[in-house]
Amino acid sequence: MSSEALLQKIAANISRPVRFMEVCGTHTVSIFRAGIRQLLPENVELVSGPGCPVCVTPNDYMDRAIAYGQQKDVIVATFGDMLKVPGTTQDLNTVRDNGGAIEIVYSPLDALQTAILNPDKKVVFLGVGFETTAPLSAAVIKTAREKNIKNFFVLSAHKRTSVIMRALLADPQVHVDGFLLPGHVCVITGGAPFSFVSQEYKIPTVIAGFEPLEILSAIYLLSRQVKNGTPLLENAYKSVVHRGGNEHAQKMIGEVFDDVTVNWRGFGAVEKSGLAINDAYAEFDAEKMVAVEPEKSRENPGCRCGEVLRGLIKPPQCPLFKKVCSPEKPSGACMVSIEGTCHAWYKYGQGKYAYGK
Repeated sequence: MSSEALLQKIAANISRPVRFMEVCGTHTVSIFRAGIRQLLPENVELVSGPGCPVCVTPNDYMDRAIAYGQQKDVIVATFGDMLKVPGTTQDLNTVRDNGGAIEIVYSPLDALQTAILNPDKKVVFLGVGFETTAPLSAAVIKTAREKNIKNFFVLSAHKRTSVIMRALLADPQVHVDGFLLPGHVCVITGGAPFSFVSQEYKIPTVIAGFEPLEILSAIYLLSRQVKNGTPLLENAYKSVVHRGGNEHAQKMIGEVFDDVTVNWRGFGAVEKSGLAINDAYAEFDAEKMVAVEPEKSRENPGCRCGEVLRGLIKPPQCPLFKKVCSPEKPSGACMVSIEGTCHAWYKYGQGKYAYGK
């Protein structure tokens, strides 16, 4: 179906104002790049959710990572988008500028190789991400054991997307009429962990791909469910997402990690929403094996990133947005990652429709 046909059908299906939330940060960027907000009918609002792993990583995690970077016998290995995430008083970029050993890597295996090449150092890999990246961390931990590498550790900030959606829906301030589910997470999990949204909360859900036409197709399916009053879990990404997900990846996660209560930016502590390295692999858990004293954490009181992540406000409603907060000098995590909602609004939210829908 063409984009024009999809837009016509969406308009025909929606007779009242509705809010659809894209849970994934990659969806947010794709929607902005393609100008989908401007194309949709006036009564269809798209709002971003907690689907950027960098954004939801709280200050207490960053402060611990920063403290590791300040140790002379530690190398912190991290993806590049973590460098500018603010901690309580500084970021990893500042630590690196002051002589800290912060190494940018492109995969967990790169971090393991760093440990092999630096046997006199403790290498701490920052394991940040949802179900999509957790299997990679699990695999590299298993590889470290197989290779008997004793100086490699992971500081896990892996989180479960489906659990935070339950926390989101439990918030009485949040009002959403349908969800675009993250396609790449569902590649790993399948759709089953998200079935509660339509079954318990009676809210339409659609697993969506990332190309503009795939996103419009998913929005059309949401609009059809709204019109028919039949909330379902539909899969609009069948070429990639299968019913049971990736069972091998799920097994890897289950073997290495336990579900634990962790903090999310904007949500606080959420039960069983995080993945911590279990006792069987505790020798690779940085928090247990590498002693450090991070500073007492606090959030930036002026930053409203947490409300953005819950879909309560749009970035321009934050008093720091574009005034003191920019991608070059971010005040909050939502401005750092290219998948961050504030970053996307800053980069693409220009012109006539910038701060409307």
